[in-house]
Amino acid sequence: MNDLIHYFESIDPVYAALLATTFTWLVTAMGASLVFFFKSMHRGVLDGMLGFTGGVMVAASFWSLLNPSIELSERMYPDMIWMPAAVGFLSGALFLFFLDKSLPHLHINFKESEKEGVKTQFHKTTLLVLAITLHNIPEGLAVGVLFGACAHGIEGASIAGAVTLAIGIGIQNFPEGFAVAMPLRRAGASRLKSFWYGQLSAIVEPIAGVCGALAVIYMEPILPFALAFAAGAMIFVVVEEVIPETQRDKYTDIAVLGFIGGFLVMMILDVALG
Repeated sequence: MNDLIHYFESIDPVYAALLATTFTWLVTAMGASLVFFFKSMHRGVLDGMLGFTGGVMVAASFWSLLNPSIELSERMYPDMIWMPAAVGFLSGALFLFFLDKSLPHLHINFKESEKEGVKTQFHKTTLLVLAITLHNIPEGLAVGVLFGACAHGIEGASIAGAVTLAIGIGIQNFPEGFAVAMPLRRAGASRLKSFWYGQLSAIVEPIAGVCGALAVIYMEPILPFALAFAAGAMIFVVVEEVIPETQRDKYTDIAVLGFIGGFLVMMILDVALG
C-alpha cells in the first residue's frame, strides 16, 4: 500500500485522478463480467449489494469529502467556516436533483412505467444504464477533486486519502456492475450485451475524475466547495436512488445490514489508511 501511495505522489495529480477513476471503472467491469457465469441473482443478494454501495457512499461523503472541506475552510474562510461546506453540499445535491429531473433513466428494481426524467422512447436497457451513469458522476468527481486538492499541498487533503477513496468506491463498484448487468441478462439480453452495458455505466467516472481534478488545481479557492459539492451529490444519489431500490421487496433487513457493512468498510479504510 505504501508503494502505491508513493507512486501516486510521484505523478501528475490529473494523471493520478485518471488512473484512479479508470481503476474504479475496471472494477465495475469485473462485477459486470459475472454475467458470463450466472444468469440470475437472488433478490436478497442484490439488495444487500445495493445497501453496501449506499453505506460506502455515505461514509466516503463525510470522512473523505465533508470533513476535509471543513478543515480547509478553517484556514481559507476563517470568518465563515461553515459556509463552503454548506453551500457546496447544497449545490451538489441540487445539481443531481436537476440531472435527475432532466435525464431519462430507470432505477434497477423499478418497473418500466416508473421511469424518471423527461419523456423518451429509449429502451429499458438504455434507461438502466443512464440511471447508473447518473449515479457514477459524483463518485468520479469526488476522486478527482481529492487528487486535485493534493496538488496544492493543503493540510487535510492527502494522496493516501484520495487513494483510499478510490479503493472504497472501487469496492462498491464491483457489486454495482453486477447489479446493472444481471437485470439485463435476466430480461433476455445476451451475456456479452449485458456485460457491455454493465461496464459502460461507469465510463463516466474517469471523465468526471479528470474534470474534478482540473477544476480545483486551477481554481484553489473553490476547493472546499468542490469537496462538499461531491458529498452532496453522493448523498442525493443514496437517498433518492440506492436506498429506495433496496426497500421494494422483503429483504429490507439484508439491505440495511449491507449498508452497515459498507459504511464500516469505508470508515475503517479511511481511518486506517487515509
